[in-house]
Amino acid sequence: MMRRNERRAGLFLAVIAGLMSIMSSRGTPPGADRTVVHPKDTGAVLVNPGMGWVLHHYDNSITHYGSRLEPSDTVDDFPGISVVYLRLAWSYLEPEEGKFDWAMVDTPAQRWIAKGKQVAFRITCSESSLPNATPEWVRNAGARIHYFRPRQGEVENSPQWEPDFDDPIFLAKLDRFLAVAAERYDGNPEVAFIDVGSFGVWGEGHTGSTTRIAYPASTIRKHIDLYVKHFKHTQIEASHSYAGQPKGVEGLATIDYARDHGTGLRTDSVLVAPEGNSMDAYYTPILAKDFWPHVPVVVESEHYGISRDRGIWKDGSRYLQAIENYHASYASVHWWPREFLTENRQLVDQISHRLGYRLQLVEASWPSEVSVNSKLEFASRWRNAGVAPCLPGGHPTLTLKDDKGGIVGVFTDEEFNVRSLPVGPPDKGDVHGHETTFSLPSILKPGIYHVYVSVGTLTGTPRIALPQADEDGSRRYRLGTIKVSAN
Repeated sequence: MMRRNERRAGLFLAVIAGLMSIMSSRGTPPGADRTVVHPKDTGAVLVNPGMGWVLHHYDNSITHYGSRLEPSDTVDDFPGISVVYLRLAWSYLEPEEGKFDWAMVDTPAQRWIAKGKQVAFRITCSESSLPNATPEWVRNAGARIHYFRPRQGEVENSPQWEPDFDDPIFLAKLDRFLAVAAERYDGNPEVAFIDVGSFGVWGEGHTGSTTRIAYPASTIRKHIDLYVKHFKHTQIEASHSYAGQPKGVEGLATIDYARDHGTGLRTDSVLVAPEGNSMDAYYTPILAKDFWPHVPVVVESEHYGISRDRGIWKDGSRYLQAIENYHASYASVHWWPREFLTENRQLVDQISHRLGYRLQLVEASWPSEVSVNSKLEFASRWRNAGVAPCLPGGHPTLTLKDDKGGIVGVFTDEEFNVRSLPVGPPDKGDVHGHETTFSLPSILKPGIYHVYVSVGTLTGTPRIALPQADEDGSRRYRLGTIKVSAN
């Protein structure tokens, strides 16, 4: 009994000591309590940096899939589109050597850039639907070529040809073209990513639908090297098809080579093959495991209408499954966008809530009252409800505003980067808490202020939309109030 009473007395004294320590700390006056809030996920579809739906404006052909849109139509009714994809042949952009038609891409790009979207590029050198995707002047310069008929392999005297992808003249001309393209677009914040699109039919990294010529892994590495050489700041994406060029260890080593040179990974095969096929709707996502924690993965489906009409698409749930398994940051709208949306509205909503990252503030707390020239203790608990890390990263920031909306205090948690939040099942991922203390500036006057939270730069500029209510129009979200009293 004596020992039990001693333990109780010790516990009581420890609790009292802890309370005295809290009460005596500057910024938390005696008797002050804490405001605790638990924001609810509003269910909103978010457009955020480094993630989202990718709308195919040009899709190898300049008639697909933005050609039906009026110049003023940016498909604002499709939720979650963040990137417009411009995939077209090199021959469109440099019809004569050294003479470029950048208006082909800049014209549609500006429509979406004006709405705060980004663009992405794939510039191809072989197309099954064109006589030549590589400019004719490259052949006339002496580059080696191969004639083909689609899905028949090499055929002499065919009107269609593609370059020998290892030819030194072709590679030298491509090198100069990419140098000019990089001067315009590398590091441009309006560009989300660029594919290594110069190898294989449609830029997919294989020749299965054209010449069917097998190239060594060294050829693919040369193409990767050209993009890495010129695009030092813009994210580069490499095709999963490199794993099969050639098949086996050497092909997988090419994927490792791309990863080691900082590229992301993209798959173009989802729902091309029927269920039960050896591919089972898409290549194994094991290829993505070394990419998605660090760089974005792009998932592209088969042309939706083709997959639908062949009975492969079904309810589209395997598209969502692929996005989950690849931990995709981006997913394609690979069809006429409104037809795709109309026929897959529920699926689009499901994917939109998992694609990329989704930062949920589960709990936040702060003292209900602090004094000027003191400390403000802020505690928060966060979860990433998406399939991919928040690769752009960001820091939580508290902003205090007066009744007129004026900013009176900005406090950034420099020690916590939301990029560290792990991914997990929908709304069941691990919740990570963090506590920090901010010094209140001497310029802050006593009063009652509104407390807002945001995620963005170290200087407090909001960058990332959160699924919360009470947004101020600048990606700050109201949590409550705080009283600042005189010393």
